[in-house]
Amino acid sequence: MSTIRDKTTGFATRAIHIGNRSDLETGAVTPPIHLSSTFEQEGVGVNKGYDYSRAVNPTRDRLERNLAELEGGQRAFAFSSGMAAINALLQCLRAGDHVIVSRNVYGGTHRLITQVFHRLPITFDFLDLSDLGILDSHLRDTTRLVMIETPTNPLLEVLDIAAIAERTRSRNLWLAVDNTFMSPYGQRPLEWGADIVIQSSTKLLGGHSDVIGGALITSDEELIEKIGMIQKSAGAIPSPFDCWLLLRSTKTLALRVQRQADNALHIARWCQQSGKITRTIYPGLDSHPQFELASRQQRTPEGNPVYGSVLSVDLGSVKQRDRFLSRIGIFTLAESLGGVESLISNPFVMTHGSIPREEKEAMGLTESLVRLSVGIEDIRDLIEDLEQALN
Repeated sequence: MSTIRDKTTGFATRAIHIGNRSDLETGAVTPPIHLSSTFEQEGVGVNKGYDYSRAVNPTRDRLERNLAELEGGQRAFAFSSGMAAINALLQCLRAGDHVIVSRNVYGGTHRLITQVFHRLPITFDFLDLSDLGILDSHLRDTTRLVMIETPTNPLLEVLDIAAIAERTRSRNLWLAVDNTFMSPYGQRPLEWGADIVIQSSTKLLGGHSDVIGGALITSDEELIEKIGMIQKSAGAIPSPFDCWLLLRSTKTLALRVQRQADNALHIARWCQQSGKITRTIYPGLDSHPQFELASRQQRTPEGNPVYGSVLSVDLGSVKQRDRFLSRIGIFTLAESLGGVESLISNPFVMTHGSIPREEKEAMGLTESLVRLSVGIEDIRDLIEDLEQALN
């Protein structure tokens, strides 16, 4: 029987088939979920590759092969949430290490660093890494990791992965890129020189708002060894059923992300021209300061620019924000992003609520800013919903 191994095979084909081979015993096109916590051994120290599901599970194996293939890495490691994945990455550090983090990261990442890892002998700097001079001036002899989001959450700054990777590589540092906003369909950081990709698979990879998960993908042998040990020892793993849900979801990743990005671009252009929105932020608008970088870096596997499914708009005042949110209909006021249904949130209070007010204000995150995660609904309905809420 032939297998999907050729790297030139299309992204959508690999998304559907890698890790999803028909069941050898029954021929079931959808492979079974291996819910077993433990596995029969043929003798002491002799097994069929599996002994205990915290360490290794057939369904998780299939998901990890799928994600590694899509991101272009040698290994993927699945975790119970995106934050569990970031926690595992930070546990690869040693006492005395210094970490540089892009400034407007997800609020949960900021909270983990400032309220958990601050107790450990590891130092962190949150910096505006759109200015490479700032990065150069803050690199130390003890710097071990540079961790970025691009586009950032929720202000959608686009960071130059290749330029940052050039600096980290010359100093033998790790560069980690949170690729949650783009997914491997829209951006593949390992191809631009990153050492590790972070995914909150809750978002675009899952795509249906019904599963929590995270992943780390890398080809770095040291990281593979360290993360594998941490995953096995700490045990923050997804259940086999969650892995199966994610495998179901990546089959449609290309279709969903492209439709969502098309809708988001249409909405961003409409918002920019509406006259009732103070500011529209979306990397696909030529008014965005990193539009050219986004057009070069954020591309589909076929090489076409793609700008993601998230945009942010500033409504000018808290009063107007609350009036708008009280009238919105199809968009659902909720945390998270990347699902087939359109969501809307106020990052100042919701996703970034734990970040001190002065830090939010310093980076330009206002109380009147709302973040739209655009789904796959009919674009006409989404525009009409926004229009009636604004009017």
